[in-house]
Amino acid sequence: MAASTPHAGPTSEETDPPESVRTEPNKDPGTSESESERLEDDAEEEEEPPGPKIRETPQDIQLEAIANTVALHPSRDILVCGDVDGDVYAFSYCCTEGENRELWSSGHHLKSCRQVRISADGLKLYSVSRDKAVHLLDMERGQLVSRIRGAHGAPINSLLLVDENMLATGDDGGTLKVWDMRKGTAIMEMKNHEDYISDITVDQNKRILLTASGDGTMGVFNLKRRRFELLSEYQSGDLTSVAVMKRGKKVVCGSSEGTVYIFNWNGFGATSDRFALKAESVDCIAPITENIMCTASMDGYIRAINLLPNRVIGCIGQHVGEPVEEIAKSWDTRFLVSCAHDQLIKFWDISGLPKLSVDEYRKRKKKGGRMKSLTKKALGDNDFFSGLVEETEKKEEEEQEEGDDSDSDSGSD
Repeated sequence: MAASTPHAGPTSEETDPPESVRTEPNKDPGTSESESERLEDDAEEEEEPPGPKIRETPQDIQLEAIANTVALHPSRDILVCGDVDGDVYAFSYCCTEGENRELWSSGHHLKSCRQVRISADGLKLYSVSRDKAVHLLDMERGQLVSRIRGAHGAPINSLLLVDENMLATGDDGGTLKVWDMRKGTAIMEMKNHEDYISDITVDQNKRILLTASGDGTMGVFNLKRRRFELLSEYQSGDLTSVAVMKRGKKVVCGSSEGTVYIFNWNGFGATSDRFALKAESVDCIAPITENIMCTASMDGYIRAINLLPNRVIGCIGQHVGEPVEEIAKSWDTRFLVSCAHDQLIKFWDISGLPKLSVDEYRKRKKKGGRMKSLTKKALGDNDFFSGLVEETEKKEEEEQEEGDDSDSDSGSD
């Protein structure tokens, strides 16, 4: 039997591993240095995930069919639209990437939904359709609360909520009806227009109802006395929209010819002024302030207009080559929302619009010059020149003109 060898302490050769297998703390001996660095980088990425992208405006909403109408909630970031298939959709919108959400949809109309409007308290939604019906829906869930079948003898084209209990509707035959929704009956019915009623508005005191019609006239109706007052003189082309401006002192009507007609309050018989835009039409008007309004056209452009002095301030945005059906501003006047034939709902930043002031003079414009871009995506998301427009205009020669409150028959881009 071999003698036992006395125990000896470890030598340096035995304790130090060769360089090829020497490891650093917390590292797998079988892992290379490059792999270790990659794992460390991956760990750092996992610890700090990228936050959600915040946009200046919400993303476009893609629809399944063309939307005829859009309305915005009076106190929340919610919109409702109605399309040519008769469906009504509610969406919440947000500037966070990917956070727009469909809340509900309703398919109760049998034909194209022409107009939707949300009540002032945000609890009710009214819609009218080519099927001649008026629907009342619960805004929170989209459930049908009540309907008036056969409300008109012709397809209904326009809708206005006068107050919490009263609404007005106009149809393709020129008939105006005012409804008491507590009873579900019409308290006023007038047929003074020869063609469709395109739009309806009311003064701040809820006394005078104004209608725009395809026969080229504006109608005036007394709500308190429940009677017809008068029609304006005939204008060139269809009157497509109507709005009250200048703290109730002026009324403006858009037209299919691209002209804005201006009436004095209590001077409804004849226009006091007119403003011809270089646009195919002025199909809808959305007042932003007492002096500034946005208009939309068949050419796809959305313009900001100053009233008296009459100026095109610039371009808010566009649906390229597609007619715009309706525009509406958000409850906080931060966004303008538009729907068009491209089946998109788009959002435009108009937060700076109320701060703009328009001088009495004009800048000399280059022949064929484009409109000033008022938003970063006004002339297209990838428009290289959009950021240069303002700088270019500053370099243009300015010409002082005699400023007055009337730019009769004036034209602009």
